[in-house]
Parts: sequence; C-alpha cells; structure tokens
Amino acid sequence: MFERLTNLTHLERERQRIAKLFAAHAEWFCTISNGSTHALSNRELDIQLNHGYLILSFWTEKGPRSWRIKSLSWTGDKLRLQGSRRTGTERPVIELVPRASAMAIAVTIRAARQLRCQQLAELACTLQPGAKIERVSLSPGIRRGQPGNYARILLRLKHQRIAVTAPAASKQASEVDAFLSSALLWFTRISERSRPPLVQSLWLVAEKEILKPLAYRMALLRKGLRNVICVYEIDKSWSELSEVACPALPDLWKKRLTRFPPLPESTGSELTEAIIAETPEAIDVVQVRNGQTLRYFGLPFARVRRVMETEHVWFGIEGSQKYLLDENTRQGWAELLRDLRQHRSATALDHRHALYRTAAEAWLESLLRRNISKLDPGLIIAPLHAQFRTSKGGRQDVRPIDLLALRLDGRLVVIELKVSEDREHVLQGADYWQRVEAHRRRGHIWQAKLFGERQIRDEPPLVYLVAPTLRVHPAFQVLARAIAPDIEIYRFDINEDWRAGVRVMRRMRVN
Repeated sequence: MFERLTNLTHLERERQRIAKLFAAHAEWFCTISNGSTHALSNRELDIQLNHGYLILSFWTEKGPRSWRIKSLSWTGDKLRLQGSRRTGTERPVIELVPRASAMAIAVTIRAARQLRCQQLAELACTLQPGAKIERVSLSPGIRRGQPGNYARILLRLKHQRIAVTAPAASKQASEVDAFLSSALLWFTRISERSRPPLVQSLWLVAEKEILKPLAYRMALLRKGLRNVICVYEIDKSWSELSEVACPALPDLWKKRLTRFPPLPESTGSELTEAIIAETPEAIDVVQVRNGQTLRYFGLPFARVRRVMETEHVWFGIEGSQKYLLDENTRQGWAELLRDLRQHRSATALDHRHALYRTAAEAWLESLLRRNISKLDPGLIIAPLHAQFRTSKGGRQDVRPIDLLALRLDGRLVVIELKVSEDREHVLQGADYWQRVEAHRRRGHIWQAKLFGERQIRDEPPLVYLVAPTLRVHPAFQVLARAIAPDIEIYRFDINEDWRAGVRVMRRMRVN
C-alpha cells in the first residue's frame, strides 16, 4: 500500500529514511514499470528534497534520469516509489530491491511465470484435439539469473508441432515489437532445428493491452509467414483463449486518421542566435510549443522561453536541476559549456564520461540533420523532420520517427537510427512505414506542406535502417526477411567512428 507524501516534514523524514536504506545496501536492483531494469550501486542513487519535491535520481545507459516521488511503500525487502516526470505524462512505479534480496525475488517471479506457462499450455491443448504438451519453458532473461519475459510452449500432434508463445508478464502497447521479434526468432530457430513432425504453426497469445498493435503488425509480414501464424486473446485470469482476426495490409489504410496540424513557423530569437554562436558547429535548435530547445550534438542543455514578453534561458542537462541564466548563475553556464566542449566531442579522451555516452542516437541524428546527403545524396537537405510524430498530441505509446525525409525524385523516406544492437530495429522501421504510408495515401503530408511545395510521388515510402557496422543486431537479417516485400527496406552500415563524421560503408536492400 502506497503512503502518500503530504507535507515538508513528512518529505524530509522519508528522504532521511530512504537515504539510510541506500547507505545500508551497497547494490540495488531497479525495475521501472515501463519494463526497463538497472543494476545500481548506492553511489549511483541520489534522493534529494528540492523546492518542496522529493526527487530520486540515478544514471542509466541513456543518461541521467530524475523522478518526483509522490508516494512510497517499504515492505522490508522492496522499496516501491510512485514517480512522476515530464509534467505528469510519465507516472511509473519504481521498484528498488537490495541486491541480496533480488535473487530471492527473481526466484519467486520465475516460479509465478512458470505457473502461467503451464496454465497457457493446458489451455492451448483444449483448442487442438489430440495435442500433447511436449515442452513448457520461459525465454532466457535479459541478464543471467533474471526470469524470462515470454512463455515458450511446444504442442505435439501426430503430423505436426505447434509453437505457442505469450508475454508471461503484463506488457504495454509500446513493447509489442520486443514480443514479436522474440517470437519470430524463436519460431525460426526451432523450425530449422526440429525433426519430424515439423513445427508448422506459431500461436501468438496476448492480453488486450497489446492485442491491437500486434494484429496490425501481422499485416506487415510476408504472406508465407502470415499464413502459419494465429493470434489469440487471453483474458486477465488466463482461463480463456479466443482467436483474433488480423487485418490484411489494405485494411490498414481504412483506419480513421487525424490530419497533421500546420507546421509552426520558425521564430528567430537574438538570444538563441547568441547561444548558437558559442559553438555553431555543435549547437542546433528545436522549435517546441512554448519556445525553443537548444541541443549540443543532440543533447538538450538549454531552453529559451518567453515570459511576460521577455525571453529567459534555463539551462541544465535533462534529468538534472535546471537553473535560470542570470548574473548569479553565469559561472555555472560557462562551466556547462566548457564540459560539453570537452566531453561531448569526437576528440574527447574519456569515452566513459556521461556527456559522451548520453543520447548517442540523438548525436547521430544531429549530424545527419546538418547534412542528410551524407547518408544518401538523393535526399533533400531541408526541410527534414526529426522526432516526427504521426499521431496528434504525441501519444506516449506511439514512438516518434527519428527522421522523415524526401528524396529528389519525390519518394518519402523513413529513417530509423541505432547506435547499439537493437533487435526491434526492423519491426520499428516497418511500423513507421505503415504510419507514414497511411497519411500519404490520404494526402495529409502534402496538405500539411511538410516539404513545402515539393511534389510527393504516388509511391510508398522507403525505409532506411541505419547503424554502425559492428552494432547491427545479429538477428537483423532474419527479421528483415520476415517483412513483406511491399515494404522497401534498406540497411545502411556506417563507420564506427561516426562522431567524427558519418560515412556509409555499405548499403543493401534487405527484404
């Protein structure tokens, strides 16, 4: 049961209690309700009381993260915190478990998920007369000792086997690509290795939360694969299965879509121009609803906002405290710029420094935004849309497209960037393709003048999947072959030292 934090005295008392807990255990295992997990030392955890808010901070692989803590509970072996960030649009539950207790909890979670696997196996058998359960297991965990996320079941009949898989833990709609990637790779592997009777069918089982996006993904797969996959919905109690009809690709174009709002006019600012002039080769500006955000090689570090007809600058790296730029904070501003020049540079000596590692994909995006023709000479340099959202209001479960571009011949291009191995790369690109194509068919992209008066060809967009040569996921080609050939996907391998300048080492059509 969460205990709500009500006043300053209460906040300070809980801050001291949490600080003592952190100090009492050298290592912690952190799980956030969006599915991410982190192994942290107590030196990486910080709890502070700032401006009447209790703030939890720690470093992740994507940089610093901070949450305002609204309520909490401590059970003796687990600290649960109700967090809030991005003005309340993200409200995750953060679970922190001392490392010694984490193993015991992992065993409990694994047992619960194994029980769900067994339930699903017995339920699946009732849909297929004569089927016997041959194997029931969990997928491997992300790290050694962690329980897997997906049930993996083999049913055996006289002349065939059926592979059945489902998330063994609740999932959000944004995690559908992870589930489908895992399922397709597992099905491919066991199909190639099995002896007769062969594995000839794959059943995908999901709860209501991810069912709709999963069914839409089926339309993006090649016909031969779609024909052997069945999708089932399972109820909350895991006691009933019902088959779901998946749409064909033409059915996706019948969905109702909201038109794009008109592009906001780029408003110049003397204050913004003065900041960019500090390091023009590194700093760019992004127009937002209430002003402008300044980025240093893709890393937001300053915000310009107009308040009462006067422009003000707030500075600070995302996840850390922000300061109003004035005479009292000018020294801190100078130190931030000095640190960015020293550590967020292709010539930086310390590649483990947070400013070098944080937001690496945004760094690559910022380099390509300056000259997208380095990726493909056939692309127009401007306009070029970064972090482009295809849904009105920027729904949290719909991720933005890294770059939306236009070729000189009028073809739209969806560009998805990765700087580390990511199994979801292919399916993300295919999903973005269908979102852009749906809007293109309705004329929304032309009507919104996203590319000015340039003509857009009456052809589906291309998909460019970009990653450093040695950072392409080993399963990339297997997943690419699963996508329908109607979706024209190209793989771009770029140089490993892309921070010093992007060079395309290889380009190939993958499906």
